[in-house]
Amino acid sequence: MAGLVAAARSRELGASPGVFEKGDRPGGSMLLSSCVIWRYRTFEDFRAECPGGDPELQRLVFERLDDGIAWLESLGAPVTERETGNPRTVGKRFDPRGLTDALVRAAGEIRLGRTLPEADAPLLLATGGFQGSPELVERYVRPAAPLRLRANRWSAGDGLRLGLECGATTTAGMDEFYGRNMPDAPFDENQFVPLAQLYGRFARVFNERGEEFFAGREVSWSETDLVQATARQPGARAWYVLDDDALEQRVRDRTVAEMVALAPTAVDPAELPFPAPSGARVAVRVAPGITHTIGGLRIDTQARVLDEAMKPIDGLYAAGADAGGISTGGYASGLAAALVLGRIAAESALRAL
Repeated sequence: MAGLVAAARSRELGASPGVFEKGDRPGGSMLLSSCVIWRYRTFEDFRAECPGGDPELQRLVFERLDDGIAWLESLGAPVTERETGNPRTVGKRFDPRGLTDALVRAAGEIRLGRTLPEADAPLLLATGGFQGSPELVERYVRPAAPLRLRANRWSAGDGLRLGLECGATTTAGMDEFYGRNMPDAPFDENQFVPLAQLYGRFARVFNERGEEFFAGREVSWSETDLVQATARQPGARAWYVLDDDALEQRVRDRTVAEMVALAPTAVDPAELPFPAPSGARVAVRVAPGITHTIGGLRIDTQARVLDEAMKPIDGLYAAGADAGGISTGGYASGLAAALVLGRIAAESALRAL
């Protein structure tokens, strides 16, 4: 998203940007998402939910998102819902295909199947993070077993690698990621959203040894903490064990029972590899799906990539999941950060010319 946003904003300002897309289609993981673009209702909430993030970057996202969403609408991006459905947040849900098409129209030519260019002009790194590289995930995230990819397959750390080659420094949270616990069975891109198992806070959660590893801890509303904890359990697997009360709970527009009905790994508690707790009605074996990394290249408020001395690297910018330091320690909208910082990166690069 960040690259398309930056290209669209650049063209709006009179420039002729080149967009190099590694994949065979534009849109990245934005196209595969539920496409809710949101911010916390108050900046204090943002800080409390993501305490390890850079306050200045968080302030940018918080203060400029509403204008960014209005800009997307001005480009013809179709809104499907004008509220997020979450009392903690404000924002809008876009149709992902319609949003992608609107940005592509505004961005101009997209050069598909192209990796990073060699150019003297300002370069924006917006390759979507490094979740698609098993080697980088193992190096930085260090899960107990390989994580399944719940994102486009082309976001494999190209931006991170190039930034580091240029002397960039990284943010805190390189071991953090956003994702969802998914049924421990094959899934495809069309199932990223419907198969997300979003009811961990209502379940009792056990690892393969029968240890209740999240007992006594409150699961966050986003469940990102539970997903990351699952990644560090034996085999990076867990069991959600549910009783009647849990099955009746609602998450967004579905009951837990309706979500469990879609899970191919739902079993009778008698089939658990450990004694079932009292009252258990069903168990679901889950494994983390990694959507995007949280740590990344360190940038300033002009989206300029910084070196180890915290000085901008001439002509190098980053946005989207290539830029870290925004939602560290918690969870915030990756699409919101991509939108705000993509626009800022375009404006900063053109001022520097």
